[in-house]
Amino acid sequence: MKKLKYIPITAMLFALTLFSCGDSKTEDGHDEATHSETEENNSEGETGQGNLNEGEAEEVMLTAQQFEALQMEIDTLAQRNMSGYVEANGTLEVPPQNEANITALAGANVASIEVIEGDEVKKNQAVAYLSHPSIIQIQSDYLNAYSNSKFLKQEYERQKRLYEAGVASGMNFQKATADYQSSTAMVNGLEAQLRQYNINANGVRNGTIYQRVALRSPISGVVEKVFIKTGQYVEPQTNLMEIVDTDHVHADLMVFEKDVDKVRKGQKVRFSIQSRPGKEQEAFIYSVSQTFEQDPKAVHVHAEIENKEGGLIPGMYIKGKIEVDNQQTTALPESAIVTEAGKDYVFTAQSEGDAWSFIPVEVTMGEKDGDWIAIRFFETPNPKTRFAYNNAYYLMAEMKKGETEHEH
Repeated sequence: MKKLKYIPITAMLFALTLFSCGDSKTEDGHDEATHSETEENNSEGETGQGNLNEGEAEEVMLTAQQFEALQMEIDTLAQRNMSGYVEANGTLEVPPQNEANITALAGANVASIEVIEGDEVKKNQAVAYLSHPSIIQIQSDYLNAYSNSKFLKQEYERQKRLYEAGVASGMNFQKATADYQSSTAMVNGLEAQLRQYNINANGVRNGTIYQRVALRSPISGVVEKVFIKTGQYVEPQTNLMEIVDTDHVHADLMVFEKDVDKVRKGQKVRFSIQSRPGKEQEAFIYSVSQTFEQDPKAVHVHAEIENKEGGLIPGMYIKGKIEVDNQQTTALPESAIVTEAGKDYVFTAQSEGDAWSFIPVEVTMGEKDGDWIAIRFFETPNPKTRFAYNNAYYLMAEMKKGETEHEH
């Protein structure tokens, strides 16, 4: 029979106590280590994620292929001439001295029309011919008056010699003088009418009677309107044609009362016309009206167009911007700026091997000049810092997409 070996109770209790203490120590140590590690991970997670709304830096990475596909433009900041401007709309116009209406002096029939709308004409060029018995009559009247005046001149000279010799009475000499002066006045008056009809008085004196008379353009320009037809009878002072000298076309803009004090001679105007969308032309103000139009309450501003091209037709509607000030400021293209959650951002750019890193920086926007916008930083960046000059919207979208993926 096998004998059992007894262990004293005190020894067993001591061993249990040591075992229990050892377990407690191990569990406590494990808990503390796990808790510490969790806190550290949480702390790192909060710092690493970042939050654009809280101003913490985010980063967008583009591979070399993405960078090239997007045609990214990278450069340092530069100062740019930014102009404030006043918006003003209007039309293309020509000065009154460069527009002409051709009218009929007397009632007549249109014998022929020599031009059509759009034709270029020179000063004094015949544009139409008129005929009428009254035109022939005035030539006959002139010829009779001229012949009578020649006779009266001879009588005047004869009476003058007799009067000076004391043979003729003073009354006869005075009558001869009055008759001659009256006939001379009539000849001169009829000759002036012939000139208005563009009839050669010398030809009439030589016996030529013109069946028709020419209507001539008083200026060089383009035929804008023709209001007559061949054979038509036209009343005196009827407007027959309109001629416009388009070489003197200018921008006629309307500036509202609130902006009048900002506008003055010499300022640059950039304008566009509907037939050439996206293409701007330049002009310079040479006259500012001193009276208001009442509807709308605005003043006319006239600007001479630089480097005029064809196709500028009076009456065309234009949209213009008058540059009212000019200053150097930091600016970026509009495509370099993106708005997110009511704030405006640009992106710094830094190469990391073949890849590129982009980080948003909050800015405030100033005046806009064409496709450029003045920007102001909350903290002045290093002059050597490079920025993305385009695709800001894409970069922001990529960054937001990265945040969403990180949250999931």
